[in-house]
Amino acid sequence: MTRLTTLPDPEAVAVRAAGEIARELESAREQRGIAHLALSGGSTPARTYELLATELSDWTGVEVWFADERCVGPEDEQSNYRLAAETLLKPAAIPPERVHRMEGELGAEEGARRYAGELREHVLSNQHTPSGQPAPGELTPSARGATDATAVRAPPVLDLIVLGIGPDGHVASLFPGAATLDAGERAVCLAVHDSPKPPPERITLSLEVLRAARCCALLATGAGKADAISAMLAEPSHHVPASLLRRERLIAIVDDAASPAPVQT
Repeated sequence: MTRLTTLPDPEAVAVRAAGEIARELESAREQRGIAHLALSGGSTPARTYELLATELSDWTGVEVWFADERCVGPEDEQSNYRLAAETLLKPAAIPPERVHRMEGELGAEEGARRYAGELREHVLSNQHTPSGQPAPGELTPSARGATDATAVRAPPVLDLIVLGIGPDGHVASLFPGAATLDAGERAVCLAVHDSPKPPPERITLSLEVLRAARCCALLATGAGKADAISAMLAEPSHHVPASLLRRERLIAIVDDAASPAPVQT
């Protein structure tokens, strides 16, 4: 079941979310020696990132990824990377070599292809457990070369993905009824050409990667998200992509305004 936490206001959501994310990252490092964190854009996560920059005192061993990106340059004001850089990456002084940016400026197809390869190279799947690694959770060059067919099919497993939710129930850049929701188990990163929100060209992690993550933290504030949260908690449907997430691995943190209405009996 989804763990739903309701708090009085957006600031309380950001404070709780920063604490939850920090704890998940510390747990991942303790267990595997490395933590893979994927970020989303949006106003709600932005405040969380500001607090997270100091909530986690030591960023050693944390690799930063992205859930989706618009096909714009990294300095564009619409860039999710730019938002993360300003609110988290620079304040926390995370080294650039540990930040894996989606290259939106390359276009949706090429950007998605390159990002899928980078994820495959650096992040293990559940089916791939090579021995003799210098740090748990990282692939050695020899292990990368020995990847078998099963491991190639299995999605990379990120430790934590931070997600927002749209009023239509979309997460990352996976939109209601989109063909990308049926991309299959081999899909890691997908090109989006027809986003209903501008810009239409985007790059997104696949639903398979979101479902494979050890934890997803979904944040929502404001009355405009209440219907989407209610739909997310109802029966799984391609019309509400958030409802397709693995509920036993999902933490939802919302404010009172975004809280689903009680069921009338």
